[in-house]
Amino acid sequence: MLLTISTTHSPATDLGYLLHKSPFAEAPHEVSLSYGRAHVFYPEATQARCTAALLVELDPIALVRGRGPDGEGAPLAHYVNDRPYAASSFLAVAIGSAFSSALGGRSRERPELAETAIPIEVRVSSVRVPTEAMVRSFFEPLGYAVELALTPIDATFPEWGTARTATLTLRGSMRVRDLLAHLCVLIPALDGETHYWVGDDEIEKLLRRGEGWLAAHPARETITARYLRHQKRLAKIALARLVDDESAETDDVEAKDREEDAIEKPIRLAEKRVEGVLEVVRASGLRSLVDLGCGSGGFVRAALKEKQLERIVGVDVSSRALAIADARMEKRLSESDRARVSMLLGSVLYRDARLDGLEVATCIEVIEHLDRDRLPFFVQNVFGAMRPKLVIVTTPNVEANAKMPGLPVGAFRHRDHRFEWTRAELTVFAVDVARAHGYDVRFAGIGDDDPIVGAPTQMAIFARADGAS
Repeated sequence: MLLTISTTHSPATDLGYLLHKSPFAEAPHEVSLSYGRAHVFYPEATQARCTAALLVELDPIALVRGRGPDGEGAPLAHYVNDRPYAASSFLAVAIGSAFSSALGGRSRERPELAETAIPIEVRVSSVRVPTEAMVRSFFEPLGYAVELALTPIDATFPEWGTARTATLTLRGSMRVRDLLAHLCVLIPALDGETHYWVGDDEIEKLLRRGEGWLAAHPARETITARYLRHQKRLAKIALARLVDDESAETDDVEAKDREEDAIEKPIRLAEKRVEGVLEVVRASGLRSLVDLGCGSGGFVRAALKEKQLERIVGVDVSSRALAIADARMEKRLSESDRARVSMLLGSVLYRDARLDGLEVATCIEVIEHLDRDRLPFFVQNVFGAMRPKLVIVTTPNVEANAKMPGLPVGAFRHRDHRFEWTRAELTVFAVDVARAHGYDVRFAGIGDDDPIVGAPTQMAIFARADGAS
């Protein structure tokens, strides 16, 4: 089994600090495993490009001796099979052993780099491919561009066709810790088997490696079931815990939302935001829209009044918020309006092919809830992958907080906000995004515009520069 991780981050050899394996060591780094050995080495290590390779060698005798209680096949099959060559749980365990510090997000020499998304290209040899669609559904929502090169059964006899394995290539921009966590979960899930007994403790490992991304993944049920070897009891427990964690977080966010509403309600800011965004949508003449981070669907319900919109999609990371939205719309909407709208579980950070082709993306008071180091994932997903004709982003103007009734000096409007930007800070961010992804951008204020501190909400309006909008 062979895994390579390449980057063109400058300097590229900083990859060694992230993986805790020097690219300039005289000999490969060796890691002992219960079933063989792993070797870490660098086929290339320059300032422009650096590649780390993880080669896993299995000892078939050690493998048979260590077989768990769920063994299968005749004795000869223990020795004659493809397990040493196909990427599987063996590779996932090797990643955890060889790159344990990187997987934990630690880098003593470069702590800030460990929290930074960097350009990455990954190749994994002989990945099992149940279907190409499944492979794509696992990796693409996480922001990867996916390439599969199917393995011929025998290159000299092309008529024999291809095997159920392929070389998998992934390209994207992300933290190394996230990449390794994705591989440790998704490679075994694609394989559908493990070389060890899967018990209750495997749920803890899955939740730990899936923290921050699995709960919102569109294929979370399939991933969970395959990772846990289709043991229904374990999968049910794991999914329930994912939902419970999400519900607890939703309860906390809803309490904070009420605090924010109390601050903004006297100046009717929420209503003004909805109307301000809809005014831009109306003027565009575009016919389909996705509201990213839609919560319980307030903006989606307002957008349904715009008859020019033939398709409206709401996306949120919380299944509970979506259930509330569905319940409210079920009571109020006509059959024709229900046919125009759909509510999807998903994240603003992850690629979702279900959103391809939608013309307008709105992101209303969402980005300030993201950690700053996650903003590049949002940008790549919305402006790089989705590429709608029109993107509308609203966020608080921190300068106007001084005029907000009942807001303590120096406090954010919502306890879950990771940041609140000045008008100049939003301008710098938006102009950089527009320039990098082929958009024009303009700005507007929402709410009463104070001559000194500006309007309480600031809005960035991105239009594709190719004239599509």
